[in-house]
Amino acid sequence: MVAPWFKFLERRYGLDLRSLALLRMGLALVMLGDLWARVHGSGYGMGHGGGATAGLGNLWQSGYWSIHGLAGSVGMPLAWQVVWQIVCYAIATCATLLMLVGYRTRWATIIAWGMLVSLHNHQPQLVYATDEVLRTMLFWAMFLPWGSAYSVDQALNTSPQSPPKQILSGATLALMAQQFYIYAAPMIYEVGANWAGTTAVAIGSEIDLTGHHVNALGRILFNFPPSLFLFLYFLATVFFLGPFLLWSPIRASRCRLMAVVGFIACHGTIALTLDLENTFHVLSCITWLAFIPTLAWEGWRRRAFTPKQLGLKIYYDADCGFCKKVVHLLRTFLLLPGQVPLQTAQSDPVIQTAMEAHNSWVIVDWQDGHHYKWHGIAYVVSLSPVLWPLARVLRWSPLMALGNRLYETIANNRQVAGNFTKPFKFRSFTVRPTGRLSLVSLTMLLVISLWHLRSMTVYFDGVDQPPRAIMVLQRLTDGVQPLGPLVKAAGLDRSWVIYPPLPPQDKG
Repeated sequence: MVAPWFKFLERRYGLDLRSLALLRMGLALVMLGDLWARVHGSGYGMGHGGGATAGLGNLWQSGYWSIHGLAGSVGMPLAWQVVWQIVCYAIATCATLLMLVGYRTRWATIIAWGMLVSLHNHQPQLVYATDEVLRTMLFWAMFLPWGSAYSVDQALNTSPQSPPKQILSGATLALMAQQFYIYAAPMIYEVGANWAGTTAVAIGSEIDLTGHHVNALGRILFNFPPSLFLFLYFLATVFFLGPFLLWSPIRASRCRLMAVVGFIACHGTIALTLDLENTFHVLSCITWLAFIPTLAWEGWRRRAFTPKQLGLKIYYDADCGFCKKVVHLLRTFLLLPGQVPLQTAQSDPVIQTAMEAHNSWVIVDWQDGHHYKWHGIAYVVSLSPVLWPLARVLRWSPLMALGNRLYETIANNRQVAGNFTKPFKFRSFTVRPTGRLSLVSLTMLLVISLWHLRSMTVYFDGVDQPPRAIMVLQRLTDGVQPLGPLVKAAGLDRSWVIYPPLPPQDKG
């Protein structure tokens, strides 16, 4: 039985499984884009001039490890080093694709994280703020149940127990803390300086007005003084208050939604108006998707699911394992209501007769109309609250004829088609926080927090009389230094200060 105090905290600080699924898919897409860019930009990082670092040739060196660097450390010929890099990139790509669709999600995430840290240690010259955020988010994701919605795992889950809408665990708290640190750390560094009324990003945007980084949309916005004034102060307000709204105990869902909308609006505006490398701002928008509250999801669900979706019934052949898996996957990835029944045609004599007459699955709409073959696929797609525009394409006459022919080919060769879905197994699992994973994630959060707090005191090492608060902080964090290799091995030793506290003053 769940304790009342835990339910209280879960309602306020739990993360919705659907939001975590959006984070999973968004990060996977960013990682695939990053792998593609690295392959075409550095030629797999071959040679010291291509990004590989001589000092990281060994598999392990002072906490920094690199599987990518293994080939160079054992003295392989250059051709075999190229092959090894291709293998490493292939493993990372496969793991990321599995993470994208949510198949064996935790293992896929662990492998993808390991290959990402290895790649960053192999090419440290090509690691930027985007990579820091991506690596950190992926670390906490290893402890999250982010494969419990919109995934192959959940589609083939046979557990009779419905998954919870949201979950509270050590990993979800660590993810929230990490997001808070990213935006709050610049304020800590900037105490006593010029933080009031602006942020580093706002100042950076203002400086760019005199340079060449503003695109056409940005010039329209920024050359109009009132809009520039409102944008800068909106930016400053969101970056100052937003991190605290994430932890608000009062009207927690609404406050969190305000933070999500505010930060996505800020990063989106910057990405659309400044002619810069905007991958970081796209990634920042994606990380905030993880904090969309259940309140927003339930509101969207009430508007998206009409009697047409709720009245849908799908019947498949009980003797076709391929058919059973496909209908479960369609219901999940088309975002149809979870209560849409998936039944065997043999359970209803009328439906069985229709199935045998048309050699097809049977889709029953909310008005008891029947749809078969490719037309049935198009109808089901038309009910998707997100992918419904594809239905018009699927109903295009030439494609409809081709689709029916393809459907009949598969229907007459079900055993062959079953080989494509054979790796996907039905299995039963429940989604609940585990004490062991929560303990590990909270312990790592404590270690990493102390490590970075200790790194903040380094800036006062040469000061004869540092502030009293810094002296206290130094004493509290003295014992964290031996844990350096652990923090480095996890790829979490980089600075929290993604946004510099002060912009560069040299405009030349």
